Amino acid sequence: MSRTALVAIGGNSLITDKNNPDIPHQWDAVRETCRHLADMVEAGWHLVVTHGNGPQVGYILRRNELAAHEVHTTPLDLIVADTQGAIGYMLQQALSNELFSRKLELPVVSVVTQVLVDEHDPAFDSPSKPIGGFMTEAQARLFEEQGWRVVEDAGRGWRRVVASPKPQRIVEEQAIRQLVSAGGVVIAVGGGGIPVVQNPQGELREIRGVMAVIDKDWASGLLAAQLGVDLLLISTGVPQVSIHFNTPQQENLGEITAVQLHQYLQEGHFAPGSMRPKIEAVLAFLDNGGKQALITSPDNIGKAMRHETGTWITS
Repeated sequence: MSRTALVAIGGNSLITDKNNPDIPHQWDAVRETCRHLADMVEAGWHLVVTHGNGPQVGYILRRNELAAHEVHTTPLDLIVADTQGAIGYMLQQALSNELFSRKLELPVVSVVTQVLVDEHDPAFDSPSKPIGGFMTEAQARLFEEQGWRVVEDAGRGWRRVVASPKPQRIVEEQAIRQLVSAGGVVIAVGGGGIPVVQNPQGELREIRGVMAVIDKDWASGLLAAQLGVDLLLISTGVPQVSIHFNTPQQENLGEITAVQLHQYLQEGHFAPGSMRPKIEAVLAFLDNGGKQALITSPDNIGKAMRHETGTWITS
């Protein structure tokens, strides 16, 4: 696919004010993000858009807890599917409206996406991805009795944790490819995708969901590599990647090679759960034949595309 970009949007970028996480404020953030995406479309890019869902998953888990005495709770794989549909709907509506206002009539579609993982991935033996809110030890033990893994989180309370296995294959990759080839903007792999495993005989058609979450950036990098896009763009909370972050020695990275970035990763410059998975996703994409990647904040996408800011990484 020529002149195609995969743009990964963080789930937290849809909630710009933690004191106002309600739906109207989420709509405001989505519309702002879609203006930047429309700029890329107007400049001639074909887009695949992925997104995070961490805060939204937490809200659904909390609703489950509050309503458990009235209605059944929701399994984690269905929660990921629910958030894919809801956030995908918001993105496709806002982007369609923005494109229409610019007289660009392109189809925008969301694909509820499953992602294959290995049921023997070591992550299942040591769940470590926190989900949901903090709770007391007594509350945590009740969840433990229901089959959840719970851990004490640095003196702040107890939380549930689940496995975060590495993605192996995007199940709907062929459908996504065909939709992009037909000229559409495709929203896919929301929240890293719904984690699924296949049966022991290896028949991909016989798959089932598992209690896990997949890192959105890892899944985005995998999809970008499978599609062979020209650019992997990961949006985050800062305009540029830094080494020695938040110290007097902080150095912002403008243009850098994959070899240099590998070295910085090995030196421990990027925090787990923050910048590290983004760096890992970019390097995996470039190691698998990708051409170039860009990391920047949503409001700086335009400037970054003109090489005025952002961190550009080349193979």
